[in-house]
Amino acid sequence: MDVSLREVRDGDLPVFYAQSIDPEAVRMAAFTAEDPSDRARFDAHWARIRRDPSVVARTVVAEDGAVVGHAAVYGPPEEREVTYWIGREHWGRGAATAALRRLLDLIPERPLHARAAADNTGSVRVLEKCGFVTTGHERGFAPARGEEIDEVVLTLPGREAADPR
Repeated sequence: MDVSLREVRDGDLPVFYAQSIDPEAVRMAAFTAEDPSDRARFDAHWARIRRDPSVVARTVVAEDGAVVGHAAVYGPPEEREVTYWIGREHWGRGAATAALRRLLDLIPERPLHARAAADNTGSVRVLEKCGFVTTGHERGFAPARGEEIDEVVLTLPGREAADPR
């Protein structure tokens, strides 16, 4: 699936919200808001994201103009982390991989970090296809599941680590 990235617009937020309350997607993401259906909290979260100049957040758009999801980089310089959310109706079509590759083209900083629920093999595979390598495993409380789960920690190394010339 070919996608593009653009700045987040007000009109994207209802789509993001609908995607963020899909029960199967919430379970797969695992590390979500305690109550994903809390619209006020969702709106406050996105207002903070859009105000923060250190966050690079983009809307993922399909060729037909449909909003597919969002992708972002956030965190302090030494701990920059990627995140993405693709609507379930677009899973398995390469949208997440394409979106993450486009996002990585925008962000020159390395290393970058990522985390995924260990049983979210699709997300782990997306990260690996984009050059991330597993650097650890942790356990953390996953609000979407109401329990501690295993988490994979991944890093996209600096270009010098990938190309030792």
